[in-house]
Amino acid sequence: MKKVVTLVAFLAIGFSVLAQTKWSVDPVHSTVGFSIKHLSISEVNGNFKKFDGSYTSAKTDFSDIKINFNIDASSVNTGEDKRDEHIKGDDFFSVQKYSSLKFESTSFKKVKGNNYLLTGKLTIKDVTKDVTFTVVYGGSAKDPWGNNRAGFAATTVINRFDYNIKYDPTGLAVGKEVTLKLNLEFIQAK
Repeated sequence: MKKVVTLVAFLAIGFSVLAQTKWSVDPVHSTVGFSIKHLSISEVNGNFKKFDGSYTSAKTDFSDIKINFNIDASSVNTGEDKRDEHIKGDDFFSVQKYSSLKFESTSFKKVKGNNYLLTGKLTIKDVTKDVTFTVVYGGSAKDPWGNNRAGFAATTVINRFDYNIKYDPTGLAVGKEVTLKLNLEFIQAK
């Protein structure tokens, strides 16, 4: 009897792992953007051109979701070459030393309807901090080629000083708070 129970437990665990579905971000249909105050009177918007990420989940309610996301720090784009080079330098991202920004989820909780709270570890430069994104699940659809797709919009606000981005310590010229906004479309692995 003990062998039967052990076999059943082993099979249940095995099927659970096999049932995990991996979804990878489609960079062609996704954006990773940010905005920050300039002179306390307006906002400068930017984005990152290179990123990748994925999530795995076996449950349709996403209660077991695990998300990993990487952003190439050198792909920052604000529409102004000189500013972009400055952001890549030691005053901001130090891309020669820290090539990417990373996120790994720790929880994904339903709030109501298609609204969720995503918590995880965000690493910028040499600092890792807990952050929480508000997430709206846009739904899923099958594309004309038979691929299953899912869409999410995620937003959070971080304090750049928390991540050793100390340029303009007064925060008057360049604000201290940065809004991160991700519009992501994922494709299910076949």
